[in-house]
Amino acid sequence: MKLLNRSAFVVLPRQPFADWTNSLDVDADGLHQNLTLEEQRREGTVYLIDEVSSESDFDQVLQQQWKTIFQNELSAWDELGDHWPMELSFECFREWFDVYPQIMALDLSKQPLLMAALDDV
Repeated sequence: MKLLNRSAFVVLPRQPFADWTNSLDVDADGLHQNLTLEEQRREGTVYLIDEVSSESDFDQVLQQQWKTIFQNELSAWDELGDHWPMELSFECFREWFDVYPQIMALDLSKQPLLMAALDDV
């Protein structure tokens, strides 16, 4: 086990996000399936951030990163952004997602970490 020099946010959808995803057309490949909120909340997204030590540090990082997180969550369902909400605001983000700060990140794997920048893929 390795202690990573990172903290994290766990992001889980709330009902407005589930409603939005279910309003999208189901495509022929079945990629946009209608899922209940419970089904969507079974798998959250973990966003690693620089290591922090206080709640105010989390607040500051979230204020800086909320739009990146919001856009990533939306693009998982609508890659081109054709059906995104008109205005991406912090208030809308907080209505659509629960965010749970995590002080420590531990790596239980024996495999080395592999990293790929999503901007380069």
